[in-house]
Amino acid sequence: MFERPKGGERAILVHITIQGQEEGDIDEIRELAESAGAAPVAVVTGNRHRPDPKLFVGSGKAEEIHDVVKTNDAELVIFDHNLSPGQERNLERLLECRVLDRTGLILDIFAQRARSFEGKLQVELAQLKHLSSRLVRGWTHLERQKGGIGLRGPGETQLETDRRLIGVRIKQINKRLEKVQKQREQGRRSRSRASIPTVSLVGYTNAGKSTLFNYLTESEVYAADQLFATLDATIRRVDIADAGPIVLADTVGFVRNLPHDLVAAFRSTLEETRRAHLLIHVIDAADPEHMQRIEQVNSVLKEIEAHEVEQIQVFNKIDLLEDEEPHIERDSENRITRIWLSAVSGKGVDLLIQAFKEYFGQSFIHCLLKLLPGDGQLRANLFDLGVVVSEQDPQDGGFLLEVSMQKETLEGLEKRFGREIEKIWPKNGQLLATAG
Repeated sequence: MFERPKGGERAILVHITIQGQEEGDIDEIRELAESAGAAPVAVVTGNRHRPDPKLFVGSGKAEEIHDVVKTNDAELVIFDHNLSPGQERNLERLLECRVLDRTGLILDIFAQRARSFEGKLQVELAQLKHLSSRLVRGWTHLERQKGGIGLRGPGETQLETDRRLIGVRIKQINKRLEKVQKQREQGRRSRSRASIPTVSLVGYTNAGKSTLFNYLTESEVYAADQLFATLDATIRRVDIADAGPIVLADTVGFVRNLPHDLVAAFRSTLEETRRAHLLIHVIDAADPEHMQRIEQVNSVLKEIEAHEVEQIQVFNKIDLLEDEEPHIERDSENRITRIWLSAVSGKGVDLLIQAFKEYFGQSFIHCLLKLLPGDGQLRANLFDLGVVVSEQDPQDGGFLLEVSMQKETLEGLEKRFGREIEKIWPKNGQLLATAG
């Protein structure tokens, strides 16, 4: 019986078009393979009316793949499809090398790229769920149980032990993720109390989300021209003039047929997207398949129940297009729907800032608050929220604070303290405080 090798780098890519199903992208599976560290040396393509239940491909095509493996001395065959455990085992036996399907490939990339504690746990959880259905024949060097007295061997015992250990580990990871999720929830409640809106960057992988995030936040989140360059959600506060602070969240990129176990594992991270006030859908304008990518991202957004959150489409990488200048597109109600820009050069990013001002500026106020002498606790709360721009000399024992904040935040404070706070509004662009 063929034993699984530990791994390999020289890879054969298999791309089969199934009638009636969405046609995949050969370039994408090649990029995924390279992102995982494999070196694709050949591509085998074909067409089928439906997948073969035993080998996914027909026996003739399987022999063709076997010949290509031998000719190129390959150690790994990667299918741009999801294989059943049985199909994977049968192919490995026939091809005499390791076989990896699309889900396994994406999980491997995620395992390499996860950096945060939560990200590593989420990837391990998805890997264990994927592995649990593929343990059979993992211990072929041991005798297998056939039933009956005296016929029980150590092979089946080892499989049962592995399944039990995997089950225990999955429970441990879920408990740890629950704790992390509670911490995230505390952060969301704090932002909710301060009425700081959240903007989430979403989009197909390698569309330039992290590059745009770095430009807006002046951060140094890892960004590279590769699929799934960053996995862990990163959150930064950005102060927008005339619109107040917003929380910008950079999330994991989406991809066609994103594994369901992975979506489930990253659900707590993607919660930032579901609860966002606004989605910035970053699109690679230079990608000839960008319209299909938009549909695929929207499909994932629907899966995580974020499809009803209002979004603005940002067509990035216009520096790679000829005669394309930064500009804004609006709908019939004069709302911004699309922005064309380049995150690398920064051209057009000011238009995105303008969109933030239009979207959030309507509920933003800038004024002087005149507090009473006994409003020490209210003053402290305003400073804790980070909305105080300056404080003028106290008048009549009270406090005079210049604030920039969301209207909802101020209304919440008034409700909490049971009275309306006296406001002094700017005149001709200047805040004038009256004595007395």
